[in-house]
Amino acid sequence: MFDVLFSHIEHKVALSDAEKSAIAAFFIFKKIRKKQFILEEGDICMHLSFVNKGLIKSYRLDEKGNEHISLFGWEGWWISDFNSYINQQPATLYIDAVEDTELFLLSRAAYDQLTLDVPIMDRYFRLLYQNSLVTKDERLISSNSYSAEEKFQRLIQSNPEIMRRVPQHLVASYLGLAPETLSRIRKKLASTD
Repeated sequence: MFDVLFSHIEHKVALSDAEKSAIAAFFIFKKIRKKQFILEEGDICMHLSFVNKGLIKSYRLDEKGNEHISLFGWEGWWISDFNSYINQQPATLYIDAVEDTELFLLSRAAYDQLTLDVPIMDRYFRLLYQNSLVTKDERLISSNSYSAEEKFQRLIQSNPEIMRRVPQHLVASYLGLAPETLSRIRKKLASTD
């Protein structure tokens, strides 16, 4: 049941069988259906969520009700409104399922106890946060520096299965493009292959 989680952790740190048993005890398993929310703006984010199976997205809504997607999380990804989770303040993000999804949830109290009881997890989370900062920097640079076509090509290179699993209008939102613009880019690139 914890294979995906342990595999993800072991890409960063080594775990003993005893550590794996201890770690498993801190998580709550939850299944959610497609379009079901795990967080809505204004709520307090109570859990750090690890995607065991499926696909979820985090986003903001503008005044017209349009989604502005900040992150897709699939198998092996963590997702949360970190400001809300860490500071226990109202969330600014919505998080819901793009596909039927299985999650492992880690409450703030469980997180604090886990990093005390299993010290290697403190190192794991530090490495995770470092990688997250690098990814956020890359995304910021991409959104400010690349053309629409370059953004799409970079996304396809880094996530080749995205167009198979994510509806085109959600990919467009993630890239900050109108769906029609993404459609034109895809047609243009398909004609040059």
